[in-house]
This record gives sequence, C-alpha cells and structure tokens, in this order.
Amino acid sequence: MERTEIRTGIVGLGNIGHYHAERLVDQDVPLVGGMDVAADARRRFGRRYDVDVYEDHQELYDTVDAVVITTPNKYHEEYAVDAFERGIHVLLEKPLAHSLESAERIAAAAAQSDSHCMVGFNNRFANTVRIVKNRIERGDLGEVTHVEANYVRRRGIPGRGSWFTRQRIAGGGALIDLGVHAIDLAMYLLEYPPIREVTGVTRDEFGHRDDYAYLEMWADDAGPAGFDVDDSASAFIRSTDDRSISLEVAWATNRPANHEFVVRGTESAARFDLLEGELSVHSASTVGPDHLEDTTIETRQNDTHSAEQEAFFDRITADEPDDPSADQALTVQRLIDGIYRSGKEGHTITFET
Repeated sequence: MERTEIRTGIVGLGNIGHYHAERLVDQDVPLVGGMDVAADARRRFGRRYDVDVYEDHQELYDTVDAVVITTPNKYHEEYAVDAFERGIHVLLEKPLAHSLESAERIAAAAAQSDSHCMVGFNNRFANTVRIVKNRIERGDLGEVTHVEANYVRRRGIPGRGSWFTRQRIAGGGALIDLGVHAIDLAMYLLEYPPIREVTGVTRDEFGHRDDYAYLEMWADDAGPAGFDVDDSASAFIRSTDDRSISLEVAWATNRPANHEFVVRGTESAARFDLLEGELSVHSASTVGPDHLEDTTIETRQNDTHSAEQEAFFDRITADEPDDPSADQALTVQRLIDGIYRSGKEGHTITFET
C-alpha cells in the first residue's frame, strides 16, 4: 500500500487534531474523516476539510486504515484499544494515558495487534536532536552518562478549567504534559536504559491562586477552581548502570523560560535548545596547549509533527518492525507515576530490575 492510499482519520477534533489534519493534507495522505463527541468540533472540522465527521468512533473506524488519536488523555484507552482490535494503525498523541494502569492496557493491546502503533514523541524528529543522536551513535560524545532536561515556562498554564488542568481527565499537570516530552527525549538519547530509582517533588504554587498573573493562555481561564494538578516538578532519575537524568519542568515559575538540554559524555557534551534549535558541542583537549573547545552547529528547523507522521506512514507502507515507542511510552508513564508517588510519599521510588 502506498502512502497516498492509506485512508486516515482523526479522533479528537480540537487544536491538535487540526494540526495533524493539516499535515496529513500536506503529505497527500487521504484524510477521510474525523470523530469527536462535541458537535461544534465536528461541524468546524467537516467544513474545513470537507470530510465526513462522526460522533461514534466505530463509524469512523469502518472507513479507515489508520487513525491519529488526539483526545484528552483519559480517553486514549477506549479509542486506541478498539483500533488495535480492528487492525487499524494508530498514531497516538502523548502521553500514553492518564494513568499507569490505563497505559499498561494500551501497551498490551498494541503488542497483541497486527497493526502499527507510534506514540507522538515528535521532539525526537527535530533536526537538532537527530544531529545529537547521530553524534552519540558514532561515538563523538564518548560514553553518555547524564542528561540535564529542562522544559520550563515562566507563565504557561494551558487554561485553568480546560481538561489539561483537571486531574481526573489529564492524570496530572505540567509533569504529565511537558515532562513526558522531556523524559522521553532524555531516555531516547540514553537509549532507554533500565531504571533503578527515581525521586521527585511536584508543586502547585501558582495555578490555584486568585492573583495568578499571565499574558496569555491557550484556553479560557476558569480561575483556580478549575485547577487541581501540579504546575511544576523536579526529579532525578538513575539507571541500573548509574547513568542519570535531572529533570525540571514547569507551566509556571518565577524564572526565565528554559528549554535547554545538556547531554554529557566522557569525550564531549552537546547542548541544545528544544524550541529554538540552537546547538553547540563542548569538549577539552591536550593536543597542543591544554584548551577548551566550543563549537556552534547550525541547521534548519523542521516541522517535527510532519516528520513524525512521515515516519509513521513509512512503517506502514514498508511493513517494517513495529515502532518501539509504545513500550518506551509505558516506561515514561512508569517514571511519571514514580515521580508523583515519590512527591506524595516523600521518598525515593525503586523499580524492579
């Protein structure tokens, strides 16, 4: 089957659903329909893309070979598991689910299905990340031992009262929203080592305040009554071979925004900005007088969601081995669950190895 023959639908017709739909159209993948429980969302999507829209996902599934699922986290399981059982390929937006138990059921269904599954870790496809990954694989950094992972906004709560800020729907706040990206990227660059332990603290210092000062949100602000999740988290993750990750994520802090990742190796380190695309490599040498070297690398910024979709459809058309991101997303979910438990219980969480 060619990419132009893969009939694809969108489940969840909010902003992220439209974002994926636009990229499907750009890549000449047949967008045949969409599904959402909200009538207004269906009408907007149907008008914009001139496709059939449905309130029942099973009706959409009768017409498609693949789906992109962009619903709130709580509803991932229902739509993904039903797709797997029908042999439909699934691109599932991160995180895997709103809870560890739900994530485990999704991963199990994906493993038992003949269809392909990819989880939406789009930052892996950034050109800067690809360059760093290539340098790690060819040994330029030596042994990579630690990753500093930061995804910090100064004021960036998506919208108090939106599903993002409700525990029962999202499963958490900044940690499960931004932390998913940061943890996956750090683990990806470390090649997903087995984890020994995690310790962390989560905080809700800003979202519950009547005087929360902000410049913009992505949804209407319903005030503190619509906020019952964390707005920042700090954590330390340690693998069984003593490689480590230090994590800082936040929707809201009293500090400048920070999207810097530092990948430290025994021969050199790579530093990049996840959003701005800045990339530099740092090392030292005794060739000649002792000296330090700092090299700036420039590359084009690319659309990571388009690259992610391209990789997804390449796997389908080439019938390649399944993408490992579902199992890796389950590992990320376990780490997030461990950080939340560590913060709540006040001690390090140890994993079975």
